Amino acid sequence: MKRNALPLYAIIDIETTGGQPAQDRITEIAIFIHDGYQITDKFHTLVNPQRPIPYFISNLTGITDDMVKDAPKFHEVAKEIVQFTEGKIFVAHNVRFDYSFVKKEFADLGYTYQRKTLCTVRLSRSLIPGLPSYSLGKLCKSINIPLELRHRAIGDAEATAKLFDKLIKLNEKAVSGSEDIVTESQKALKNEVKTSLLPPAIKKDQVDALPDKPGVYYFHDEKGEVIYVGKSINIRKRIIQHFNIDYKSKKSIEFKNQIAYITYELMGNELIALLFESDEIKRMKPHYNRQQRRSVFNTGIFATVDDKGYKRLSFGRINDERVPLIALSNHFKAKGFLYHMVGKYNLCQKLCDLYKSAGSCFDYQVHQCKGACIGKESPEEYNARVEKAIESFTYQHSSFVIIGKGREAAEKSIVVVENGRYLGFGFVDDSFSASSLEDFKSGIKRYNDNKDIMQIIRNHLRTKTSDKLIVFE
Repeated sequence: MKRNALPLYAIIDIETTGGQPAQDRITEIAIFIHDGYQITDKFHTLVNPQRPIPYFISNLTGITDDMVKDAPKFHEVAKEIVQFTEGKIFVAHNVRFDYSFVKKEFADLGYTYQRKTLCTVRLSRSLIPGLPSYSLGKLCKSINIPLELRHRAIGDAEATAKLFDKLIKLNEKAVSGSEDIVTESQKALKNEVKTSLLPPAIKKDQVDALPDKPGVYYFHDEKGEVIYVGKSINIRKRIIQHFNIDYKSKKSIEFKNQIAYITYELMGNELIALLFESDEIKRMKPHYNRQQRRSVFNTGIFATVDDKGYKRLSFGRINDERVPLIALSNHFKAKGFLYHMVGKYNLCQKLCDLYKSAGSCFDYQVHQCKGACIGKESPEEYNARVEKAIESFTYQHSSFVIIGKGREAAEKSIVVVENGRYLGFGFVDDSFSASSLEDFKSGIKRYNDNKDIMQIIRNHLRTKTSDKLIVFE
């Protein structure tokens, strides 16, 4: 029997301080790697959530504040998690819960974490129908999978990995008449990842015909009104993800049922799609983009110098009187961002608005801070690292052009910023040449500048290195 290589799967379980990704944090994460045939590797750690664990959560999981006080913070294991799950399908029992928390932790660090997902609850319902319950504990009991350390990430992840292994084998058995069992199993699992629960007015062939390219898409109601605008580096894949969700709330069902048809605009690359989406939402004000009509970045990181000469970073709400160094969507993300800066540039928690104390910060007590909080390190030495941190997330140049991929092979995109102000973007063919900023300005369409746009460009400059940057001093 021929055995073709299946995709790799990262089977993940987490424990948290609560059920809301916007306000709760991860306390434990376990990952088992499955190559389509067997478990091949694993990763496990407790995580310091940097906040108290509620009593009822400790009572459920057994994880206490004392257990996590010396555990690594999420930013200290983030790189390992990225590398461990790179190129793999993110598998979990009720995957939306685990995936949303992991994405949120990375978003707080300014990193976009994206993986294909697969839910073993849905896969179990499909391959083992008729069971009284598909909760992990009862499901494992029904099919004789041992489950030790229930409500601990390491125990639940291992049980989910064994469940997943059994589901693959059940699927192979179901298609055992095939010439190539493993290939058929791979197809079935792939289909499960892409299963679409389509709106009543949308046909499968309409979704299949959508492009696998970057752009902005529009959901219209039966009157032709745009009710939602979105963007993606892969339009078809993102829209399938929309429809893959089995909506439960009345408002979500109403939204899905109102979608009568879909249109799109190709944008060539993610940056242009983000810029155009932001402008379209503010211009069109679609009903289901209610949150994004206003600025989605309302919390800022600010810099001040105290009376001793130390440069302090802080976070707070943006208003007309305070211009931030960088804008973020909420206080939780701003706080997480500052924790990342503290860890990366060895800054002081107290001087970054993260530790309230009349004396030294906590990191100094554990020999991780050099003592700026108590005057032990000079302002000059400390401020040099603060400046490096600031340079990492602000415009380094006042006037520049970003050149990226176009909508087709013979085209390229250009984004122009002049004197710190975004002017707009455009598409030009490969024969276009420019020797001055004015030349580039002739190739763009003008768009409004705002702090959302500034943040999109800053994030892009910080994380994307493939585009060409031309600086005009």
